[in-house]
Amino acid sequence: MLSVCVFASGRGSNFQALLDQIDQGKVDAQVVLVISNKSSAGALEIARKRGIPALHISDVHFSSTQEYVERLLALLQEHGVGLIVLAGYLKMVPSEVITRYRHRIINIHPALLPSFGGKGLYGHFVHEAVLAYGCKVSGATVHIVDIEYDTGPPIVQKCVPVHDDDTPDTLAVRVLQVEHEILPQVVHLFAQNRVVVSGHHVRILPERREEI
Repeated sequence: MLSVCVFASGRGSNFQALLDQIDQGKVDAQVVLVISNKSSAGALEIARKRGIPALHISDVHFSSTQEYVERLLALLQEHGVGLIVLAGYLKMVPSEVITRYRHRIINIHPALLPSFGGKGLYGHFVHEAVLAYGCKVSGATVHIVDIEYDTGPPIVQKCVPVHDDDTPDTLAVRVLQVEHEILPQVVHLFAQNRVVVSGHHVRILPERREEI
């Protein structure tokens, strides 16, 4: 079974959606560790209620970046993590961690990348930008994480309509529903070893069916 570490900075709704799908037997994985850069993150509380190790770790707690990176890598190795899921994590993952877990770190972004991605474009800032541009569709993207913000290749995307009377809040609700669908879906694809990354392209292998 795939062992997952979730990095989250907020209330943890995507983390909860993943747990729900795991509980229902729709995702063949287990969350073995949750890390947040914010002590008040709701994701930490969700994890602790489930008995999942949950840690508040930030680079400001360490005397050097190297010490911070070594602590993260040690924790990931200790818990046998095979996939890192960034679920509303608002901090850049150190490049050393990305290199060690190459093509095994994914992020959920509330827009259709490569549009409306990059540093500073997260949460409501994304939805405000989508509406300001006059887009007729938006959506969510689960993508491979690389050393720049939101530049890794998309794995799965799903669209939602943008209505004429939308506000950032109303659009955010519609996009979040899609996020809750596709993030667990992608984790399950990794659990089935169906995600193949080649350059800047991702291929999803067909599901294996057991012969009777």
